[in-house]
Amino acid sequence: MKLLHIDSSILGDNSASRQLSREVVEAWKAADSSVEVVYRDLAADAIAHFSAATLVAAGTPEDMRDAALAFEAKLSAETLEEFLAADAVVIGAPMYNFTVPTQLKAWIDRVAVAGKTFRYTEAGPEGLCGNKKVVLVSTAGGLHAGQPTGAGHEDFLKVFLGFIGVTELEIVRAHGLAYGPEQRTQAIVAAQAQIANELFAAA
Repeated sequence: MKLLHIDSSILGDNSASRQLSREVVEAWKAADSSVEVVYRDLAADAIAHFSAATLVAAGTPEDMRDAALAFEAKLSAETLEEFLAADAVVIGAPMYNFTVPTQLKAWIDRVAVAGKTFRYTEAGPEGLCGNKKVVLVSTAGGLHAGQPTGAGHEDFLKVFLGFIGVTELEIVRAHGLAYGPEQRTQAIVAAQAQIANELFAAA
């Protein structure tokens, strides 16, 4: 089984989402020794943002691309194929200014491809990734549930994942991390308990 592990936090070793996404992956590997993990660090190795060059590269025959367009096309193809090859995906997703990090949005823009991860039909859009399991590690400095800011990064990711057909979605949540050391510790311990109790590998 292939598991794609995505981190997007810019905080390095101080990142709660990195810590918890790593613990999800380790728990999965402990339950299933056959898991093959592919790791992508979107902060350390950022994907170029979606641009006009991305579209031009996709519409230009391979033998007519210059070096810049060839790079764009290769980046898009490799990112998409890495996602398509995965049976499961673990995404570390902190909230930055009420939404996902731009690094994670750049990755999403490379995998949201008509004809590959979704398609348009006479009945409307149809997701093509219903065979994948996704674990979303959601972290935030504040407490947003029930607040105007509550429709933030989680809702965006749930809409995107639902659009491409993902129905098996688990959310490991640690919020209120900036409310002081005690609140941070409680949130992380609760998330770790959820990880320990989930049968991710059996899903």
